[in-house]
Amino acid sequence: MTGRKVKLAFIANDCARRASYRRRKKSMLKKIEELSTLCGVEACAIVYSSFDQEAQIWPSESGVQNVVEKFRTMPEWKKHKMGNQESVMEKSIMKGKRKIAKLEEENKEMEITMFMFQCLDTTRVQPQQNMTLADLNLLSSVIEQKLNDVSRRLDLTDVTEVPYQPQIHTFVDTNLKL
Repeated sequence: MTGRKVKLAFIANDCARRASYRRRKKSMLKKIEELSTLCGVEACAIVYSSFDQEAQIWPSESGVQNVVEKFRTMPEWKKHKMGNQESVMEKSIMKGKRKIAKLEEENKEMEITMFMFQCLDTTRVQPQQNMTLADLNLLSSVIEQKLNDVSRRLDLTDVTEVPYQPQIHTFVDTNLKL
């Protein structure tokens, strides 16, 4: 049984705002009680509002004091492990950034590999205008990696005879600006 979506906006009508506050407060306190009962955790709530003179507490003043005191006496490393919404979001953002960096690296290597195969496909290599020195170094390392992979495969198959390999002529453009 799901509730309808709650519109999170300021309610201009004072009477409607107060009624909404009371409903939401009652619902929140009920959920805290359910969590405490069903999950066997100690929980408390302190609710301040401009509608009430005093803060409303749950379960009781002594219960709240016990929970707060247990939290304060808890070792620092346990408090640190608990986390909050901000730390969860920071971890999620960092994880996403690492994933993006990894994908960018994989895409760059794939582009260089595709360029390498394009160079092998033509008889005359035309250097790309926008390749930097770092790109050329990466191309060199990709070529070395592919050659090592081929050598490893040849070693695994115990090929004693090397098949015919056409000679590859490379074209070096001396006017290439880096």
